Amino acid sequence: MRKFALIVLSFITLSVFADEVVFRAQAPKQVVVGRPFQVTYTVNQRSRDLRAPEFTDFDVLSGPYTSTSSSTSFVNGKRTSSFEQTYTYMLMAQKEGTFTIGPATVRVDGENVQSNGVRIQVLPEDRQDDSQPSAVSSQSSAQRSQSNTGAVTSENLFVRTIASKTRVHEQEALMITYKLYFANVDVAQLTNNTKLPEFTGFLKQELEQGEIQTELEHYNGRNYQTAVLYRTILYPQHSGEIKIDPARFEAVLRVQTQQRARSIFDDFFGSYTNVTKMLTAPGVTIHVAALPGGKPAGFSGGVGKFNLTPSISQTEVQANEAVTIKLDISGAGNMKLLKTPAIDWPEGFEPYDPKVTNNFNTTTAGVSGTKSIEYLAIPRSAGEYTIPAVKFSYFDIDEKTYKTLTTPEYTIHVKRGAGEPSAVSDQPSAVVYHAQKEDIKQLGSDIRYINTKPLKAKKSRQLSAASYQFLWLWYVVPLIIALVLLVVLRKQIKEAADITRMRYKRANKVAQKRLKAAAAALKANDKDHFYEEIERAAWTYLSDRLSIPTADLNKENIASILSQKGVSEALIKEVMDVLSTAEFARYAPSTDHGMDDLYTATTNLINQLENEKI
Repeated sequence: MRKFALIVLSFITLSVFADEVVFRAQAPKQVVVGRPFQVTYTVNQRSRDLRAPEFTDFDVLSGPYTSTSSSTSFVNGKRTSSFEQTYTYMLMAQKEGTFTIGPATVRVDGENVQSNGVRIQVLPEDRQDDSQPSAVSSQSSAQRSQSNTGAVTSENLFVRTIASKTRVHEQEALMITYKLYFANVDVAQLTNNTKLPEFTGFLKQELEQGEIQTELEHYNGRNYQTAVLYRTILYPQHSGEIKIDPARFEAVLRVQTQQRARSIFDDFFGSYTNVTKMLTAPGVTIHVAALPGGKPAGFSGGVGKFNLTPSISQTEVQANEAVTIKLDISGAGNMKLLKTPAIDWPEGFEPYDPKVTNNFNTTTAGVSGTKSIEYLAIPRSAGEYTIPAVKFSYFDIDEKTYKTLTTPEYTIHVKRGAGEPSAVSDQPSAVVYHAQKEDIKQLGSDIRYINTKPLKAKKSRQLSAASYQFLWLWYVVPLIIALVLLVVLRKQIKEAADITRMRYKRANKVAQKRLKAAAAALKANDKDHFYEEIERAAWTYLSDRLSIPTADLNKENIASILSQKGVSEALIKEVMDVLSTAEFARYAPSTDHGMDDLYTATTNLINQLENEKI
């Protein structure tokens, strides 16, 4: 039995050391010249013969100190053991700068194991005229609290508003950061009583805020503990000076009370209370320059740096077989505001609405990623067709000029489809009648047999006098019907040929369909779908009424054309307000834009434009 126990104990001991060896180095990211700090090397198995690197640019005050710890736990009958051996050095920086401490090595089971290196930023000392010591020290939390007897002032506790840049172009991204600075102050927590500005005049893209982390920073001659409270990416929507209002944050401070000690424990531990303080981050003014004139015809509204990658599914197809063109727009900038380029499909192609897929990543550098657009169309007749090049233009923020990216022209060879009659012309310009989406059924058969036998004469019946009176109707009625059909068909053909008139007539119908879908989304409180339908209703209606393709439509030419057609300035302003609000709401859904008010404003606007002669 004793032998069995020894075997089990040996197995358990071996299992502890059978884990993978992990040897890591740890040190603070920032330290201060002349302030001691620790560097620790930790290994998860028993080791010996530590060989530390040369601590160039640092003074070794003491070490290495060695300590070990181990633990064993049983969870659901499963035994878990851990072991840790730590080597600690006390160092002090000699000069400011950024330095790297190389890896150390130890021997574990006869083999050398190497740790990682660490990178440390050394900050300068506080100004010599400061009466208070720096907030950065190697003191313990209790020691810092004991020194926290001075008054809280704007010099040792404040919030900065940091703009990545204050001079930008329209739609150029900038980042606003609110950062807390504190020295000789014990900040216990930040409350939810925060008031951020509205960021009026900007589209906002918030950055994810994880757990608040503190780090050292040398600012205005002093060293502070800092913490990022909030970050957001902003896109200015118009030129001029745009002011961002101040922000407010509420902090809970742990302050030592000035009262008479009642016992020896009060003298030793001190007495503290929580104090709430409201901190105000100052506002900032952003100077926004207008985009230069001479915008290219295919300007997408993009500002940044982009690439265009086109592809086509196939260039030889049969009639009624789908053709897919894909455009990948990649880069960094105002990706969410890029307009979808339009493809001018040749006559004889039946296009479908493009499918757009966004794969964006928001970082402190802005929004980057890829916007993928798939265009699908079905050729309905045989022939050779040319799909014109698609142009995508944007404003290059680095070179301060417009750039135009162009796809190649595609030549599509469409073969006669199965079952298509041979009489159909192969020329794309020919007028071809074809089935849209249904197969043509056999209506009859060829002549199979000619009867050569003499036909038997049938006895003719004499027509009565009454029959002669109505015989003329068999000639007159079909003639009248033919004349009526001719007039109706000629009118329909004439209207169909007038594309502008057709778009004008369908404008309200399409808009009402979109508004109906928006009303359903409003009732279901589906904000994303609601804002999308509202924006499409407004843009599609104006595109049809003004006979301008949606891809070429923008706020500037809408206002110009409406003004030329005699529309009042008040109504034009209302059009611009609805378009801006819908666009802003769609891409900044976290803000409350009043869905009911936006729906009512869009409906009233379309009704007013219906009464205008444009």
